[in-house]
Amino acid sequence: MKWPWSKRGREALASPRNDRTVDPRWELFSESWVCSTCEILHDGLFDLSVFAPAYWSGEEVYERNSAIRMDEDFLSEDFCVLSEGHYFIRCVLELPLIGRTGRFGYGVWASSSRENFERYVEHFNADSFGRDEGWFGWFANDLKGYPACLKLKCDVLPQRRRQRPVISLHDDHHPLVIEQRNGISFDRLMEIYQLNGHVRAGPAS
Repeated sequence: MKWPWSKRGREALASPRNDRTVDPRWELFSESWVCSTCEILHDGLFDLSVFAPAYWSGEEVYERNSAIRMDEDFLSEDFCVLSEGHYFIRCVLELPLIGRTGRFGYGVWASSSRENFERYVEHFNADSFGRDEGWFGWFANDLKGYPACLKLKCDVLPQRRRQRPVISLHDDHHPLVIEQRNGISFDRLMEIYQLNGHVRAGPAS
């Protein structure tokens, strides 16, 4: 069964208008480096993630996916349910990199209707999503370095091989949507890292 969604979602992600002129500074991430703030060893570029939807007010503790409860508060690495009848799915928001192949990803959350949420949970371990499956949702996090992102309209596009769904945002004028379409530069990614407590000090010794 195909789920209702906007076809623009996959088309927008498939062909980002991204300047591919090589920026040699990306080579700084070809090796491991130690963050001067968190003192963690990072292996080149790394993604960032948000622990839970902005609406989650419980403990920051994940339960097992298999323990999911549909009518009371529940949070796992992939699913979130609020007892008031709200449902959220862990997704990935990808931003193309200007001057380098590949993408930078945010682990974020998007809302879902109960019907689509139940379908997603049912198919989660079956790897049975087709290319034309997806659904409409609302972005469920704010991100540092951007104006308010909560309730941005988006398409949630399930992936194969148990990869998390990818988000395609709608609002053409929001800075986050523009960066998803056009990509982010080396300097912009450094700014995002710094806003989230990561500063590249130098290669690992």
